[in-house]
Amino acid sequence: MYPVEVKLNNCYESIRAKIPFAPEVALILGSGLGEFADEIQSEAVIGYSEIEGFPVSTVPGHKGRFVFGYVQGVPTVIMQGRVHYYEGYPIADVVLPVRLMWKMGAEILFLTNAAGGMNPEFRPGDFMMITDQISNFVPSPLIGPNLDGLGPRFCDMSNIYKRELQEILRSTAADLGISLKEGVYVQLTGPNYETPAEVRMCRLLGADAVGMSTACEAVAANHCGMKVCGISCITNMACGITDSPLSHGEVQKAADEAAPAFKRILSEGIRRMGALPGC
Repeated sequence: MYPVEVKLNNCYESIRAKIPFAPEVALILGSGLGEFADEIQSEAVIGYSEIEGFPVSTVPGHKGRFVFGYVQGVPTVIMQGRVHYYEGYPIADVVLPVRLMWKMGAEILFLTNAAGGMNPEFRPGDFMMITDQISNFVPSPLIGPNLDGLGPRFCDMSNIYKRELQEILRSTAADLGISLKEGVYVQLTGPNYETPAEVRMCRLLGADAVGMSTACEAVAANHCGMKVCGISCITNMACGITDSPLSHGEVQKAADEAAPAFKRILSEGIRRMGALPGC
């Protein structure tokens, strides 16, 4: 057994007795959405610091804990704060939470994040459903000996964001009267924001939104066979799209303002996903 697999198993065994149920959905909350986990019917809370060898989030606004509860009746495990590559953790640790939630039994991974808009048709406060991604700028979490118990050596990436889940999110937003853009997400390492030249490069590559998370998590989840979907909250326009300098405070403020509508999409979207066959 390889070290990454040993660490995953140790993390799971250290909390197995505290896990109240096998979740159907795993939800990772991005900036500004942390309160969503406080508003559900909670059954258990496990702090990251309680888990043997587990990376701990150091970003302001990320509480750093798993919340187990029911979202519209669907058993869900929620990451209230994620771990980022820019915090100095190896990429295997960054995706360890995703693999741990898969090991708990989650079949669907719902990713959310705060992102910079690069598509000139976007505005701060918009929601973008992720239809595809570019992850070449961060190390692949699949580098190294393949974990055969998780997935294949050479993992197909042609349908990371499952079309059936995209359709659920599309119809959910329409029924709720919430505008939902669609586009490609690119992950860069951070923690610095992008230069105007880097934004132009990403636009040439076909990206519509940029952030510092999510894509590597989607790779790991897809490798495990999880069904993945994701929504970015466009909290600011990327550097060079406008003349305004960027700040974390601006991102947090925009995410907080968009949170009520975002929570409605999350709640109803998860309810509909829970009705899928096999869930």
